[in-house]
Amino acid sequence: MSTPTNSPEDQERLIEALAGAWRPQDPRRIRFHPAFFDLDATGRAEAFERTAQLRQMEAALDPEGLSTTARAVILRIRGQNPAGFGS
Repeated sequence: MSTPTNSPEDQERLIEALAGAWRPQDPRRIRFHPAFFDLDATGRAEAFERTAQLRQMEAALDPEGLSTTARAVILRIRGQNPAGFGS
């Protein structure tokens, strides 16, 4: 497997995409965001840190203290898939 090489602008776009809440959905298995495979280890680590910060901010702003990820998981467990989450 080769190491991806991206321009700084491409790297930033990929990190932002990976840090977002959207993920491809498949009821049979967990899917990775496509940007994950286009980043090198350093980019993935940066995306992880940014994701953790974003989820903390989301939870702080939410009346129930939940991040978008937590809300998506709860809705998925309940068999719901509202607009804005997945697909």
